[in-house]
Amino acid sequence: MTQNYQAQVSSTFKKMTTKAILSVLFFLLVYIFLILCGIGITVLAAVGGIAIIAAKPMFVTIMIGAGLLCMGILVLIFLFKFIFVKHKVDRSHLIEITREEEPRLFAFIDEIVNKVQTDFPKKVYLSSDVNACVFYDSTFWSMFLPIKKNLQIGVGLVNSVSEIELKAILAHEFGHFSQKSMKVGSYVYNVNQIIYNMLYDNDSYNSIAQSWGSVNGYFAFFTALAVKIVTGIQWVLRQVYNVVNISYHALSRQMEFHADAVAASVTGSKPLITSLLRLDLADHSFNTVLDYYGKKIPDSIATENVYSQQSFVMNFIAANSNLEVENDLPQLTPDFLNRFNKSKLVIENKWGTHPSTEDRIKELEKLNLDVVNESKALAIGLFQNGIELQSKFTNKLFSSVTYSSVVVFHQNEEFFNEFKNDFFANSFNEIYNKYYDSKNPEVFDLDTAEESSKKELKDLFSNSEVDLVYSTISLQNDIHTLKQIAEGNFKIKSFSYDGHKIAAKNAQELVNELEVDLKKAKDEIIQNDKQIYLHFLALANNQNKREEFKKLYKDLFELDKSYDEKIDFYIKMMNASEFIYRTCTVDVIKQNMTLLKNEEDKFKNQIEKILEDNTYRKTITIEMRVAFNKYLSEDWVYFNGNQYMEELLQILSESIHNYQIVISKTFFQTKKELLDYQVQLLNHE
Repeated sequence: MTQNYQAQVSSTFKKMTTKAILSVLFFLLVYIFLILCGIGITVLAAVGGIAIIAAKPMFVTIMIGAGLLCMGILVLIFLFKFIFVKHKVDRSHLIEITREEEPRLFAFIDEIVNKVQTDFPKKVYLSSDVNACVFYDSTFWSMFLPIKKNLQIGVGLVNSVSEIELKAILAHEFGHFSQKSMKVGSYVYNVNQIIYNMLYDNDSYNSIAQSWGSVNGYFAFFTALAVKIVTGIQWVLRQVYNVVNISYHALSRQMEFHADAVAASVTGSKPLITSLLRLDLADHSFNTVLDYYGKKIPDSIATENVYSQQSFVMNFIAANSNLEVENDLPQLTPDFLNRFNKSKLVIENKWGTHPSTEDRIKELEKLNLDVVNESKALAIGLFQNGIELQSKFTNKLFSSVTYSSVVVFHQNEEFFNEFKNDFFANSFNEIYNKYYDSKNPEVFDLDTAEESSKKELKDLFSNSEVDLVYSTISLQNDIHTLKQIAEGNFKIKSFSYDGHKIAAKNAQELVNELEVDLKKAKDEIIQNDKQIYLHFLALANNQNKREEFKKLYKDLFELDKSYDEKIDFYIKMMNASEFIYRTCTVDVIKQNMTLLKNEEDKFKNQIEKILEDNTYRKTITIEMRVAFNKYLSEDWVYFNGNQYMEELLQILSESIHNYQIVISKTFFQTKKELLDYQVQLLNHE
């Protein structure tokens, strides 16, 4: 389609806008009614208090009268407190930039602003992450007064997109404010904020009520009455909140589609599509680098540039996934992202503020707008000195970390080598085509398996066999969700499955059908796994390694049979100890400690078993063994008198964590040892 397009407000958007306006009007009517009730309570309390005092002036009547007035005022304060609340965005992680500092970037923004026909941001900030947004400090008066918005751009984002993709992303953000009709979203947002404040943001109000109630017993009584009235008001507001929120979220999803259309009108459809497809990978790569250096804190190792390493991880993953890389940026496809998600179940998420990436891409493809003035250069080039900027934000990211010794900075080469080694140590050979990434070899009787394979290697791990594995996983998840629907745990009237709309009351019928399909698919996978075993058994026979090969399978099968039981001890300990992280009364803590001790006896017995079992010896480090032995050495008391013993809780927490690592890592390493051995058999064929 030629580029002569102005984003129009869709009929669905207008419909959602109407619903949102009606929900706001509904809130206003309810709120006015509550205010009138509040004023009425206050007037009656004041008149009653004065009458009581006038009838018989004395200390008791004065206290009762003052208490009544206090009650009325507290109710009114609750109803009007939101007017004085300001929602201020935390800027501590941001750095403001100016036109003088970054003239090319500001000229770039000027161009977008002119095309979208909106105002230039009040201020432009940079952050460290993979994100861009428009924000402002909001108050009740934001609904009535013009507010200048600020623009935030993440360095992790500009490091992961081209110039035209960044233009599309920023045009999307400005698109939210490009038409007056978008103002409705702001009104509904502020109404949501008002109700949220009255329901959940009550720390300062509770402090006022407590201080007034502490004056004397009379005030305490009437303060308690005020709290009861406020609780009733909150119950009403919760019902209104549901109505307003559903309308707001439905409108918000349409606002995203509209902002996408604005972006497409500026750059064409493709740039926003390609950036949407890549951003999850960019964010994952960024967090992978941060996690890597988080584990290096005890060794006082850091980096001078997180972002060059983010790019490496992103492109390394792309290369290992056979993705095309163009101008140093991976080019992802919808098919690649959806390869492992085979779910056919669609439940409308009424509470989601954003449509799915898949739905956004479909709408952009429908527009089919040609790319305009495409620049594939990396967006980081818009800055005067991109590398210096990256180093500046890297330093900001690590500035809050306390190191035990002088920091050693890893050079890129050191990071690259260690990352690659870790990656290959924790992944399976490419010949398996990700067949085993989310499944284990199926357990079967090795001795009764037939002695010849009927499949070639390329067929054992073909795309169709891999798709069957992930279809089975999705089918299991769909069945689980459908059972929840059948039991009434999802408050929905209908859902879609494989493109067909189905009533929630018929969910169990669908479950029965799908369970038959699931059994058939599982049987096919088991048959393929037997063929895999037989294929490699033949290779092992030819190389006189039959018994060695079979032992690896037997060891894995033995671990598989006991894995769920062993992990269950970890889950029970996690559940039994979760109360420690909640605020509880002393009595509740003591009761829960008794239950914890009951589980702990069985858990300690399991730790003793794995310490003696040679199967787990390679996974248990010296530090782990020392920590386990310390934990087992005494019957620790974690709560004494009225306080937790923090040092002892740390011993408990570390032991639970280490136990899970040992069980999971041992299973993974045993599985990898078998799969690597099969690769060796192939290499020596």
